[in-house]
Amino acid sequence: MDKPEVIGIDIGGTAIKLGRFSQDGTCLKSLTVGTPQPAKPESVLAVIVDAIAQIDPDNQTIAIGVGTPGPADAAGRIAKIAINLPGWHDIPLAEWLETKTGKPTVIANDANCAGVAEAWLGAGRHFQHFILLTLGTGVGGAIILDGKLFIGHQGAAGELGLISFNPDGPMCNSGNQGSLEQYASVIAIRRRTGKEPAELGALAQAGDADALAFWQEYGRDLGIGLVSLIYVLTPQAIVIGGGVSASFEFFLPAVKAEIDQRVMPTSRTKLEILPAELGNSAGMVGAAKLAWQKFNIE
Repeated sequence: MDKPEVIGIDIGGTAIKLGRFSQDGTCLKSLTVGTPQPAKPESVLAVIVDAIAQIDPDNQTIAIGVGTPGPADAAGRIAKIAINLPGWHDIPLAEWLETKTGKPTVIANDANCAGVAEAWLGAGRHFQHFILLTLGTGVGGAIILDGKLFIGHQGAAGELGLISFNPDGPMCNSGNQGSLEQYASVIAIRRRTGKEPAELGALAQAGDADALAFWQEYGRDLGIGLVSLIYVLTPQAIVIGGGVSASFEFFLPAVKAEIDQRVMPTSRTKLEILPAELGNSAGMVGAAKLAWQKFNIE
């Protein structure tokens, strides 16, 4: 084999994405398979092992990185919990995959993987300090400080969607009432409007006054949530990803207005707010990058 390759995997609630990557981030082959329902850990493992055999039939890859929908331990071995997947508590996923494939494996939170990907090849590549917010089924986050992923004391830092937003708001799966996720996620948008984000985006594009008003209100809420994060982290940039970011242009002005009004200039000097660039592939791209980093493969 001429050049080493790794596998990056992104486990989602409805789909599992896998890619085979070279060291410069080129995806040589990719595959998307349905997440088994219910998505119990053993069922997900079986599907992943089968998919790896399809994507790497000659067993040429040398390591595996996996993004999971919830925090991993600091060593990148154990899926601590996946809020939206049943039965995921302290699952030794890295060990399971190593046993089945013989390849060294590292796991990380899926939003952290997306942050690593955007830092490597996407909207964050020009910044040493930035935060990523993924606006999807839930709201995830990643913090890049000094060019490195910040995971905190036990590996669970960067749960940016779970910060308190409204103490009297709807209950969150995290146990936090009125978290930012309860105002900014796809599920929150459905609850508030009865519509899908894509539908609201199309309506706004067509000039629908109600949809435009909704996105303004959405941007206001998101901006207020970001204020807390900006004061704590003073990032150079905030990168917005996930499915809801397709309507970035409609909510950005309200986000900026709240930040300009609420954040002292010293804490937001030259702050840029940008859409993520890698879309749905960010999770598996970042997982692959973590595999390269973890095993110091040259």
